[in-house]
Amino acid sequence: MLSVRRPNEKLPSPASAPGGAMMVEQDTRLRILAAAKGVLLDVGYAKLSTRGIAEAAGVPLSQIHYHFGSKQNLMLAVLDMENRTRLARQAAMYEADKPLWEQWLQACDFFDDDLESGYVRVLMEMTAAGWSDQKIAEAVSAQVKGWFDLLAEVAQRAAKRLGPLSPFTAEELAALAGLPFLGAEAVILLGLDDSKIAGRPALRRIGELLRTLEERPEPGGP
Repeated sequence: MLSVRRPNEKLPSPASAPGGAMMVEQDTRLRILAAAKGVLLDVGYAKLSTRGIAEAAGVPLSQIHYHFGSKQNLMLAVLDMENRTRLARQAAMYEADKPLWEQWLQACDFFDDDLESGYVRVLMEMTAAGWSDQKIAEAVSAQVKGWFDLLAEVAQRAAKRLGPLSPFTAEELAALAGLPFLGAEAVILLGLDDSKIAGRPALRRIGELLRTLEERPEPGGP
């Protein structure tokens, strides 16, 4: 039988529907995370306040404490969300059946995107905060280590395809590949763009070098 709603009967609110409260909480959490990133990009971690984030998100201050407990936990959650997305993107790119030099140049494109999106700023702000806060240092270190672990896996796969990595271990090659990006991030955020320190052009030159190594003729070949 069809139900008929009386003229004055109110429809159930989204929060009262099955699973609605959970959806509202998730929406609030995402709004807070987005607002926290925006405020961080505006004022930096040192001047960041949970009150300012609450105002930007349009939620009561109590909601920030309910979902995250503290400014520190909130900003680590922002970094974790941003980092997971980009690390998964990077892993998928390296899984593709492409030459290593093409993957390197794609990583350079991703680097440009990450600068534009604000992810690099979030990472560097939290890195700096970690210098004087052990809890933040441990959390950020785990995020950064994930990138170097991925690069070590890429190096191991490259060794199977191209031959031994000697004299370097896979972990050492991961360091050689990853540290230049971290260094470029730091100087670019200081305002030292490519006209002052040619960081990004130099990173792309490495892709050209990898192409030369990958495409060189086999010994004894035509």
